[in-house]
Amino acid sequence: MMCDDELFGALPEQAPPPADAASRAAPRMREPRRDQIELRAVDIESLIGQDHPVRVIWTYVEGLDLSELENRIKARGDRPGHPATSPRLLLALWLYANSDGVGSARALERLCNSHDVYRWLCGGVSVNYHTLSDFRVGCADLLDRLLAEHLAALAKAGLVDLDTLAQDGVRIRANAGAASFRREATLERHLATAEAVVEELKREVEERPDASNQRIKAARERAARERSERVKAANAALDEIKQQRQEREEKRGNGKKPKEPRASTTDADARVMKMADGGFRPGYNVQVATAAGEQIVAAVEVRNTGSDRGLMRPMLERLRARNGRLPKQHLVDGGFGSAQDIEWAHAEGTDVYCPPTQSKHGTDPYLPRRGDGAGVLAWRARMADEAGKSRYKLRSICECIHARWRNWNLRQFTVRGSEKVRAVVLGYALTNNILQGHRLAST
Repeated sequence: MMCDDELFGALPEQAPPPADAASRAAPRMREPRRDQIELRAVDIESLIGQDHPVRVIWTYVEGLDLSELENRIKARGDRPGHPATSPRLLLALWLYANSDGVGSARALERLCNSHDVYRWLCGGVSVNYHTLSDFRVGCADLLDRLLAEHLAALAKAGLVDLDTLAQDGVRIRANAGAASFRREATLERHLATAEAVVEELKREVEERPDASNQRIKAARERAARERSERVKAANAALDEIKQQRQEREEKRGNGKKPKEPRASTTDADARVMKMADGGFRPGYNVQVATAAGEQIVAAVEVRNTGSDRGLMRPMLERLRARNGRLPKQHLVDGGFGSAQDIEWAHAEGTDVYCPPTQSKHGTDPYLPRRGDGAGVLAWRARMADEAGKSRYKLRSICECIHARWRNWNLRQFTVRGSEKVRAVVLGYALTNNILQGHRLAST
């Protein structure tokens, strides 16, 4: 065997590098370079797991009949026009965005380009925030129908009991500032200024229609016109507030002069009301009827009154219009209690469960009183019984839905107007029912 000296004996000897030169040389490292372009093969289907909640939402949306939206699409066959974004995709995006705490169309557009879950939903289809925003606020009736159909399917499967319903209200901040509320004199002054600006801008556009500035001036005119329309809506809301206050003063008859009402120039439908933390801010009173015990929304209503008094009967009438019947038992908070509403519900075959208000004189609130009708007498006896009190405890479970919506970042609306607010609330209610119904079916 040859040794190393015989094999490499003819090679010249290499002098070792100087120690100081090795220390002065730059180290070799792999540094990130982000200015390069690379192409990657991505399997969209493998971006999310098989048990991801977004698959539950997409499975639900896939089985829907959305022909009323698809019939509006003009791009058909060989006709010209860019293909429209699928209404099925837009609905699925918003339903999952609700559960992910995303309430802005611009934020949702960014997520569709960067987040794997939303990229999986889009499947290569690009969306913009204008399309997302218009779809969200324009499909309230569709969401109301889908909510009713999904509730009927859950009831048919035996997952929910519609004989016992609970009602509660949650106050959510409106997209209006406290400084946007103006009195009548201020609104008149703002309206005159806004109309003058609109006329001036309209005249400038007509007299100087140069192509470079025409679009800018037209945009300014449109903004001024929208401002004028909002001030007019605030004036109309002011008349409504005056009438409501006058009716309340006639009932009370205390002779006190009411405060001068104010209306918002940002969201005319919003009202200042007491929130859960005790502060007063512009908001909406969202009434939610749920299947007691299952955390399933049966119906929602958007109100701009801070008090819950008198809101039980409208909700029951809405439930009868949707479901064809009234619940046998209706659980509400003490603020909803009204002798007239309890009598009406008793006559319609619905037993109301709500705690009676405590008397200032310390008398037993469960004892019969002068003027009580048959419905109120039955209600007092029902709430005095331990079985009735135990049944009423189911009402507290419906507040879990409010907590879930808070966790989904429904703390302030990003839209303005009661109709748009109603569309947003219906979307959250449908998202809740889809995910909660899946949990009930899986157990």
